[in-house]
Amino acid sequence: MLDLFLTPIRAFRIRYIPLLLIYFSYGSGVFTAIAENFWVKDTLDMTAADLAELGIWLGVPWTVKMIFGQMVDSINIFGSNRKSYVYIGAVLITISSLLMIAVVGDYAIVEDYSKKTVYIFASVIAVVGFVMQDVVADTMTTEVVDKNQSQEKINQELATIQVLARLSLGFAIFITGWIGGELADVFHDNREVVFQIALFVPLLSILGVTLVNLNPVPVSPVNKHILFGGLLFAVFVVSMGYNDVPYSQEIVFVISLSVVLYFLSDLINDLDENTIRHIKMAMIIIFVYRAMPSVGAGLTWWQIDVLGFDESFFAKLSAIGGGIALAGMWFSAKFIIKRDIAEVLIFLTVIGTLLSMPIVAMYYDIHTMLGFDARTVALVDTAMASPFDYIAQVLMLTLVAIYAPEGKKGTWFALMASLMNIALSAGGLLTKYLNKVFVVSREVVTDGVVTTTQNYTELGSLLWVVIIVGFIVPIITIIKYNPNKP
Repeated sequence: MLDLFLTPIRAFRIRYIPLLLIYFSYGSGVFTAIAENFWVKDTLDMTAADLAELGIWLGVPWTVKMIFGQMVDSINIFGSNRKSYVYIGAVLITISSLLMIAVVGDYAIVEDYSKKTVYIFASVIAVVGFVMQDVVADTMTTEVVDKNQSQEKINQELATIQVLARLSLGFAIFITGWIGGELADVFHDNREVVFQIALFVPLLSILGVTLVNLNPVPVSPVNKHILFGGLLFAVFVVSMGYNDVPYSQEIVFVISLSVVLYFLSDLINDLDENTIRHIKMAMIIIFVYRAMPSVGAGLTWWQIDVLGFDESFFAKLSAIGGGIALAGMWFSAKFIIKRDIAEVLIFLTVIGTLLSMPIVAMYYDIHTMLGFDARTVALVDTAMASPFDYIAQVLMLTLVAIYAPEGKKGTWFALMASLMNIALSAGGLLTKYLNKVFVVSREVVTDGVVTTTQNYTELGSLLWVVIIVGFIVPIITIIKYNPNKP
């Protein structure tokens, strides 16, 4: 046990700190999440399906990461193809925070625009800022290693950095999610204060990238297919969304998946056949695993309206979930990268399904029959589920880091991450469809008049469908496409 505890500490190097600060900044993006969720519920007339649809559009910048990856590999801005992109991302995140301060605080500067419009715009530019910083951070994980060692040691250090990066990210989610939630409760009548405090987030990434020391990296020639093809695709996506084309999200999903698979295939065609097979089969598993639908915003609304969960309690859930996930990642650091991907994901699927049951039980009021308080059940369930949150991502990122082609690392990371984010878009589409079939709603009051009534009668059916689909589909896929089977 002591050895497991000391493993990440022994692996830590001072030169990792600036890079880990950037990941900490990314994780700190959850600081305003609870305040934002309550503000959206109380202020914006958006259904659960609307919010699921917005989530899909917010996933698009992650899908077109290949543009930023190619720029990081090949285009200098102000003499840098690393640090300048983090600075630009920090500026975008800052602008987003300022817009949220203005719209939440009802400042005159945004009174000519609808709150929904300002909220969506602020959300989009924040995502773009985080995507830019994430691309650079992922690329830099391969450039802070000690090159004066064997390839085996380099691969081990690459894996170590991925684990430490997830630990930094997890610690940020743990501490800032908890503090941000508690502050959301304290300032529930003055929520813009939480967004004002959140201005510390871009400052962390600026500090990290200013101090980071990287191995020399030559600027690679521009891959015109990826850069200009990606830019053309981005213009296409924006035009589809702006013109409100019917089935625009479905069209964007199919085309984005095709584009990324084409670029990825082109990028890995010089690897050996076994490596390509391993990566492709693993990607099929990860894609399906990440493409499973969720219940959507209706579950949170039900917890607020029916179970009486407030900002402070959500902060405690965030702290417990983040803290135990962090501990789970910490103590699994020594052996997590040695596990078979299929074996781990089957385990996670089974555990995830079992740990969904307490929520279903609470919906049917079984906890009351058994004499348990809803908050106690939620706390225990969160504590049990949270250690498994980041394992699959760490395994995949380690694999990506080991096979990152020289001179193409930024593009490589971006394309692999894009594929996984397209999977999340697939999950978002499924969530949207399910929320249109099983409609749940919270009470919406406009100018003192109830425009939407509270209705959670369909939530139970929605929960069951999500749980069953989320168990059967991944298990079948994992068994069929296990990359290590003969």
